[in-house]
Amino acid sequence: MSKEHLFIKALHGEKVERPPVWMMRQAGRYLPEYIELRNKYDFFTRVQTPELACKITIQPVDIIGVDAAILFSDILVIPQAMGVEVQLLEHKGPILPRTITTEKDVNNLIVGDDAIGSLDYVSQAIKLIKKELNNRVPLIGFAGAPFTILCYLVEGKGSKNFDVAKQFCFSQPKLAHQLLNKITDVTISYLHEQVKSGADAVQVFDSWSGLLSPNDFNEFSLPYLNKISDSLSAHVPVILFPKGSWYALEELSKSSASSIGIDWCITPELARSLTQNKKTLQGNFDPCKLLLPIPQIQKEVKEMIDAFGKDRYIANLGHGILPNIPVENAKAFVEAVKNYR
Repeated sequence: MSKEHLFIKALHGEKVERPPVWMMRQAGRYLPEYIELRNKYDFFTRVQTPELACKITIQPVDIIGVDAAILFSDILVIPQAMGVEVQLLEHKGPILPRTITTEKDVNNLIVGDDAIGSLDYVSQAIKLIKKELNNRVPLIGFAGAPFTILCYLVEGKGSKNFDVAKQFCFSQPKLAHQLLNKITDVTISYLHEQVKSGADAVQVFDSWSGLLSPNDFNEFSLPYLNKISDSLSAHVPVILFPKGSWYALEELSKSSASSIGIDWCITPELARSLTQNKKTLQGNFDPCKLLLPIPQIQKEVKEMIDAFGKDRYIANLGHGILPNIPVENAKAFVEAVKNYR
């Protein structure tokens, strides 16, 4: 992958004429072309069929004009690879019928080559995507962070606060760390396979780390984010996105990651101050603001980039794009970044 791509240059901290732009969850639910495929194939068929994953990954590059593609997949392929059943119900979210609650459950999880071998469809998808992209834009691989994966394994479904998962960590910390270590080892191997297959950068989504206090984040999230980053960063730029954990930015700025993603609950100025401009920051447009009139989106995007500065910055949303965002508004967001001077 040529470092001439804006996205890669920004991750390396090089000067750019404008920030690169992409959007979390850009491959999917707001695009009519994706909905057409969703109506034909169930979710995991889309994820596990390389040709479909390829088509979905590339759609926003062609339609919206983003500066990077992100692999169409799901963070819950890791529990599946570890032998845990995952059902994904449209409009309802994930269900894991058998949760992890005991040491026996943890010991029975599949790890090593057996787990990674079952994820070969992801490697095949990446190879296909790279061929089809033909170096137009870089490809981002990704995985869920260990704490976030633990939340689903223990809770068995999505939740606003993951009380059961947090209670598991607090009441059985030794077992929680055994589980986190297993998830981490599988995740590291999985991301290395993505890189070998052609991913140009990887992002680690800690979607639920913001439910933790700063001390609990330092115990149950940070060490595992660092372990993943330390293993991958010599080979590929790593983006860490611990949503809601803005209090950890100073500590995360010491990590080996190239970039830290932030949500809209912190100002660019404070994020820069806490990271001492050591890291490329990514974010942090509130996805709901994509429902604003287009002139207002353009104004807000310019103000956001002015606040972050054009260098060491990747324009993105503070979380995934919402299903009800008009395609023209998503395009307006991307074009506002591309037109920034």
